[in-house]
Amino acid sequence: MQAMSFRDAVSGDEPAIQQLVFTVLREYGLEPDLAVTDADLWDVVSYYVAPGGCFRVLLSTQGQIVGCGGIKPLNAREAELRKMYLLPQARGLGLGAALLRQLIDFARARGCQRVVLDTASVLKDAIALYQRNGFLRQPLPAHLTPRCDQAYALELNPSNATRA
Repeated sequence: MQAMSFRDAVSGDEPAIQQLVFTVLREYGLEPDLAVTDADLWDVVSYYVAPGGCFRVLLSTQGQIVGCGGIKPLNAREAELRKMYLLPQARGLGLGAALLRQLIDFARARGCQRVVLDTASVLKDAIALYQRNGFLRQPLPAHLTPRCDQAYALELNPSNATRA
C-alpha cells in the first residue's frame, strides 16, 4: 500500500486546496472568506512561491489533497506560517508534525530567524502541535484576521531544531 506523500503545490491545485481549507474551517465553526482572509488561495504559487516562500500539499494514497500549509516571507528575517490544515483522515498519523517540520525547515534554510502564525482558539490540536514545536504565544498583532484570536512565534536558531 502506498503511503501518503508531500509535494509542492502547483497551479491548478487551488480548487482542491480551497475545498480542503473551507471544509476544515467549517468543521470548527469558522467562516471561509475567499474575498479577503483566504484570497491567497486563488493562486498559491503567486502568493507563496513567487515571493520566495513555499506551499506544500499532502496527498492521500489516491492522490487527493488532504492537507496543506504554506510559508510566506514577511521580510528578510521573518516568515508567516499560513493555511496549515489537514482533513480528519490525515490527522493523528504524525503528518501534521511532518508538514510543520518541512515548513519550518524551509524558513530556516532561506535564512529566516522567526516564524509567526495567527490561529483560532478552537483549533486546539493545531495549537498543541505548535507549542510542542517551540511556538510561544505572542501579543495580538494589528493585522490579526477576524477569525483568529491567538498569535504565536518561533525563534529559529541552531539550538531549537524542530522536534514534533
